[in-house]
Amino acid sequence: MHDSGKPSPTTATNTTSPTIPPKQQAATPQSPAAAAAVSGLDPADDEDETDVIGDLMGHYGKWQLLMTVLLSLFQVPNTFHISSSIYQAANKDFWCQRPAQLQHIPVAIWRNISGSVDNCQRYGGIDWSQVGNDTTLPSEWKIPLEADRKMVACEKWEYETNDNVGNTWTSQWDLVCEKEHLKNVAEMFFLLGVATGGIISGYLSDKFGRKTMLFISAVLQTIFGLWLYICNSFELYLTLRALLGLVSVSVTYSGLILAIEYVDGKWRTIAGMYNLFPLPISYMIISGLAYLTQDYQRLQLCIGIPGIFLCFLWFVVPESPRWLLVKGRIDEVRRIIEAAAKFNGRQLPADYQLTPPTQESSSQDVTYLFRSSYLRRISICFFCIWFTMNLVYYGIILNMSSFGGNVYLNSALAGLVEIPAIAVAMYIITKVGKKWLFCATLICAGVACCCAAITEGHADLLWLKITFLMMGKFTISAGNTIMPVYTAELYPTPIRNVGVGACNVAAGLALILTPYLSLLNKIEGHLLMTLLTAWSIFGGFVVLFLPETAVRAKAANQGGNNANANASAAKQV
Repeated sequence: MHDSGKPSPTTATNTTSPTIPPKQQAATPQSPAAAAAVSGLDPADDEDETDVIGDLMGHYGKWQLLMTVLLSLFQVPNTFHISSSIYQAANKDFWCQRPAQLQHIPVAIWRNISGSVDNCQRYGGIDWSQVGNDTTLPSEWKIPLEADRKMVACEKWEYETNDNVGNTWTSQWDLVCEKEHLKNVAEMFFLLGVATGGIISGYLSDKFGRKTMLFISAVLQTIFGLWLYICNSFELYLTLRALLGLVSVSVTYSGLILAIEYVDGKWRTIAGMYNLFPLPISYMIISGLAYLTQDYQRLQLCIGIPGIFLCFLWFVVPESPRWLLVKGRIDEVRRIIEAAAKFNGRQLPADYQLTPPTQESSSQDVTYLFRSSYLRRISICFFCIWFTMNLVYYGIILNMSSFGGNVYLNSALAGLVEIPAIAVAMYIITKVGKKWLFCATLICAGVACCCAAITEGHADLLWLKITFLMMGKFTISAGNTIMPVYTAELYPTPIRNVGVGACNVAAGLALILTPYLSLLNKIEGHLLMTLLTAWSIFGGFVVLFLPETAVRAKAANQGGNNANANASAAKQV
């Protein structure tokens, strides 16, 4: 393989037989969605990459619009589940439990007389019964002398009830003091499931079919989501969270691959990317649900129920006709084409033929990502960029409760600013090159996070801090829309699946670390935003080492015969 490492985009393009996008491993609820949306696409040449199925039923029409919109609805419960921890794991004010006869004593006085400064320990060996039911402490009662004080760990706690947070994981399982880290473990288990599912979902979707895996995963997602509502064991709760993350990413992957295989040509990128719009809308909806319920169990019920209705789409949504054709199931393909063509108002020729394409296997593995200077450069760059993007994007989303202000309003605003961010990014990338725009989104996100860090600790500037956070969320969301498209363009078709799958591993590592970012604020108030600033600027700097897509096409055309031969062998039709 030559240093260019790129096949010619025109090599192995087949315009007469169905083009099936190569399988790809997806990453995470928004990043997984974006990654799957461009699975197997080569935007540099997808306008020319049409097939007989698209020619027969239409490259994009009313039928495709209806199906892709219905499939985008599956992103709603996915977004609910990944962002639910913002409210379910919210911190609450707590203190050591007061004796029954001291329930009337103000919390501040109780903390003082019990020596419970950290709310984790109190004085031991004290007979609290000598304190009566009066509204004040008896004058003869004395705080033990320092020499007589013996601190013991609190066994039970009480929690603030008028905090607009309600019952959370913290109050349900006493996740405070030495058990406080278990809140992060619970979220990490979910994201670990997402990372694991991203690795295996591509294989399962290709083997068993997009529709089959979509609805199996959707049913399991609904079952696990509703099971969490009635679960009282924290250990079982952790297991269910991990399983929920695993099937959620499979829903994302299978649904979006199915959506882009319904359309053809240039519409693949567009159909995949407008599936991202339910994500910010879902962020706003769940913030409203959390405010109204203010109980982690009731919220879990609310976000679990929508999956029941989505499962009934089994009777509406067909299997991918392109996947069926590859498997040789011609009769099923004909039925789908005829139904779609009728809905689109197209007349089918009486003698059209459908022939299953011959697929040649490709032996490319992860080592091919490092076999030329070009591939080594873009692979290392994309590993860093995918890690950075997921760390910053989810670092902002999942830590909304630690930024100050009203968590419900902040989360709703974060979803609101993402809608124009996705729209602007989708429009611009069709007009200009992606390199400098992508770089600008990361740098601007870093600047916004830096400004937010500067305002940290100034209560009178909280509004300014939130403003900078929303600016950072806007720019990083735009970058998150561009990233998977840019990645798909720069990797050659034969190893695109391997390349994006490797990038998803880096993204998965970032997801696993994200729940622990909130601990940085306990070390130093400016540390979290400073870290997000540094990573954003680092990611923008790394983008500078990537080629522009036009340069990629030029390099591809200059590739040697070996590169072209590999492309011909690995191109899936």
